[in-house]
Amino acid sequence: MALCVDLNSDMAEGFGAYKMGDDAAMLSIVSSANIACGLHGGDPEIMAATFALAKERGVAVGAHPGFPDLWGFGRRNIPFSAGEIERLVAYQIGAAQALSAYAGHPITHVKAHGALGNLTQQDETVARAVNNAIKAVDPNLICLTIALGHQERQARDMGLSVRSEIFADRAYTDEGYLVHRSIAGAVIHDAAEAAARTARMVRDGAIETITGKRIETSIESICVHSDTPSAVAIARTVRDGLEAAGIVVRNFI
Repeated sequence: MALCVDLNSDMAEGFGAYKMGDDAAMLSIVSSANIACGLHGGDPEIMAATFALAKERGVAVGAHPGFPDLWGFGRRNIPFSAGEIERLVAYQIGAAQALSAYAGHPITHVKAHGALGNLTQQDETVARAVNNAIKAVDPNLICLTIALGHQERQARDMGLSVRSEIFADRAYTDEGYLVHRSIAGAVIHDAAEAAARTARMVRDGAIETITGKRIETSIESICVHSDTPSAVAIARTVRDGLEAAGIVVRNFI
């Protein structure tokens, strides 16, 4: 039986007149889209339009909640309490549910963004807060989580549906965490390198760290970020590389 994997990207991250990424091009490549919910990026117009285009392209959609940090694009840690994080995430899931329903293409999953997403991998309290919000709002929503993190384990223990993701364009530490963006080599810009590495990781069922170490993990989805200059080329090359390796790309719903 052929290996299957989802290919996802974070989208709708512009705001008002400010554009971020080429969502239309990415939606012709990926199988799932994570839609910003208005706090780190996105607004009702951008969200509704992206949900509608995803429906037209047959791409599954999910909520992409982050810290309320337009200035820092949600990539700065903000010291909210666990309760505040629960309510911030619930608020954003609600916005995504409303506008996806408006577009006739309801969300099926939730993936935390940026600093919030990184914390769900490394901080048990934050991971539980995000999972609590998902379970409270709609326990049928799938948790798209960073592989090898606290959120993945906790969500399974809470009876939530979980899909584990790796990143095609990000380097990993030997502990299985994402290399901080301030460190050289943290973001992979070479499309061929990203594609070859991704196919190996899916085939082997293991992430490759920056030192060449392999850490076994479930891999059910692959993220390609949409906000880098080479994002579309990387996404296309990654998909082509997966398919050339006999790996089927399809969403996980």
